[in-house]
Amino acid sequence: MLKTIDASKLELKESIVNIRRVAKTVKGGRNMRFSVTVVVGDGEGHVGVGLGKAREIPEGVRKAIEDAKKKLIFVPMVGTTIPHKNLGVFGAGRVLLMPGSPGTGVIAGSSVRTVLELAGIKDIRAKSIGSNNAGNMAYATIEGLKGLKTLAEVSRLRGKTKEEILGQSGMVERLEKVGKDEEAEEVKEPEVTEETAAKAEEE
Repeated sequence: MLKTIDASKLELKESIVNIRRVAKTVKGGRNMRFSVTVVVGDGEGHVGVGLGKAREIPEGVRKAIEDAKKKLIFVPMVGTTIPHKNLGVFGAGRVLLMPGSPGTGVIAGSSVRTVLELAGIKDIRAKSIGSNNAGNMAYATIEGLKGLKTLAEVSRLRGKTKEEILGQSGMVERLEKVGKDEEAEEVKEPEVTEETAAKAEEE
């Protein structure tokens, strides 16, 4: 069960990512309304996406903001990026999130960029490989961020220490590096100086 986040304690910013006019056909004709998708976040790891529908846009925005505040999630981060690669899926929307090195920036477009920036992620690469619908992409990004886990969480779930999880791969890399260094030292030829050349001639 996910813990609910109290939105009243956070300084949230809002951003509208999509406004559509939708129609519902009823017996008396068509009911026209506006569907609004809004992203809210504090830039410090909290972000949420909400949907609101109303006859007028301002009312739809208000409903969407309320909905987004109820669906806030916390995004685990390592420095200014995410802990690992992850794929978010929502409906036909698929968004691949990949960590970025410091200085990469937010390489993403459309509503994906809005979600990542309001979450406070500074270095990340994202690729949409499904629907280009702004709403689906925003929700797919949220699903991708939900699935992120830190090293501490993984170690707790698996009942292993951090060293046990990272130790083997790290040890293999270190051993390979040591082996390569030793081979390089064996292949390395001795330096020829004037003294050694003179001794060789005398012999």
